[in-house]
Amino acid sequence: MRGFVTGQTVVRRDVHRSGRVWSEQALRVVADTREALVTACVPGAEARWPALYAHARAKGRSVRTEAFDAMASGRWELAGAVWQETDLLLWKPPTSWFSINAFFVPDGDGRRLRNWYVNFEHPTLRTDTGFDTLDLALDLVVAADLARWEWKDEDEYAHVRRLGIVSDTEHRAVDAARGEVLAMLTERSGVFAQAKRWSAWRWKPTWPTPHLPRATDRGAPQDG
Repeated sequence: MRGFVTGQTVVRRDVHRSGRVWSEQALRVVADTREALVTACVPGAEARWPALYAHARAKGRSVRTEAFDAMASGRWELAGAVWQETDLLLWKPPTSWFSINAFFVPDGDGRRLRNWYVNFEHPTLRTDTGFDTLDLALDLVVAADLARWEWKDEDEYAHVRRLGIVSDTEHRAVDAARGEVLAMLTERSGVFAQAKRWSAWRWKPTWPTPHLPRATDRGAPQDG
């Protein structure tokens, strides 16, 4: 597996089973180890999302449902966007059906950890320019001190199940991943074993805001 260099810009792509890109986001590499690819971005980082998502921010969650309907039909358009409001730190273990995210918000003259956020998604497929996965709609929101957590978007997950976007096989993998993440929280293992250290993480001021590559071909999958 080809490693990425700290500070390098990479692209996370969510790729539908049809091979069409559902979204892509520019990130900067914090670390690339056997345990996880750790990346980050800040407000202003470039992204491309389904055009319906832009409407969802203004008009509510019903439009997000329309976006999933579009995914099921195989017809959607991408629109340019930028990451907003939070600094994001993202861990993507290569074979796990989830990523762990930390969101940082302004706090006086600095930043503070607002919360942890677990996305349930496909395992990593490395590309020349980053990695591919697919967000499966289900999330777990975890308090900054790890003392509390709650499930999020279970209604959307049920909807994508009904649409066939998440297959029975994928559903079983997500169920197993739920148990794995809850065990990590209970045992303070994995990323959460270093929660205090990562809570103190800050974006390097010398790093430029990440931008998406300009080339039409944004990277073919790698082996491994």
